[in-house]
Amino acid sequence: MLSRVKIVNVSKNFDGVIALKDVSLEVKNGDVFFIIGSSGSGKSTLLRCINRLENVSSGEIWIEDILVTGSKANIRQIREETGMVFQSFNLFPHLNVIDNITLALRLVKKINPKEASESARTLLKRVGLLDKEKSYPEQLSGGQQQRVAIARALAMNPKVILFDEPTSALDPEMTKEVLDVMLDLANEGMTMIVVSHEMGFAKAAATTVVYMDEGEVIEIGTPDEIFNNPKKERTIRFLKNVLRA
Repeated sequence: MLSRVKIVNVSKNFDGVIALKDVSLEVKNGDVFFIIGSSGSGKSTLLRCINRLENVSSGEIWIEDILVTGSKANIRQIREETGMVFQSFNLFPHLNVIDNITLALRLVKKINPKEASESARTLLKRVGLLDKEKSYPEQLSGGQQQRVAIARALAMNPKVILFDEPTSALDPEMTKEVLDVMLDLANEGMTMIVVSHEMGFAKAAATTVVYMDEGEVIEIGTPDEIFNNPKKERTIRFLKNVLRA
């Protein structure tokens, strides 16, 4: 099966602090990679390296045949291939919903405004927000804003979507709204790399669970293997603390 993302011996240092240490992962087409670990374990840094928000210190990252970490890599192309959904939504407050979604289509992909708007409405229907196209971010709940952010990421037709703690700022009802959309995407075969503490989503949707600690991949396996029969002591200890909370 085609590799969407290949991470080879990636390390990242911040002023002498090791954020990632020799990380290697391979994400196939249609995989849902769910990355768990304590705060500061390197999860979000890894996502940011995949779409070149951060540069690696060593190693390689590939998105299909694109060497993301290459010195001559086309950053704009990389961002087109990797949608990213952030914890804090990152919508433009001065633009309404439909303009938030169509902005990159018009400016980056040079799609005419009518076609871009039609595409945006299709995506808004997909995330259950077609009636909010003229609303501004401040008029939406957190869950609605995050669903708009997902629609915006989908608009570029990316090869993979990166989710960085997409529900951590939401209350339980809004969290369910967002996870339902993500579950639909997983069921449709979207390749996803998800950093989150939503273990229920991992059990329902993930193909692979990765446990990271102190910048390293400690254990990797199916949801059943990681949650029901973890092999590493550090994984067992982490899950005991998380599942007990």
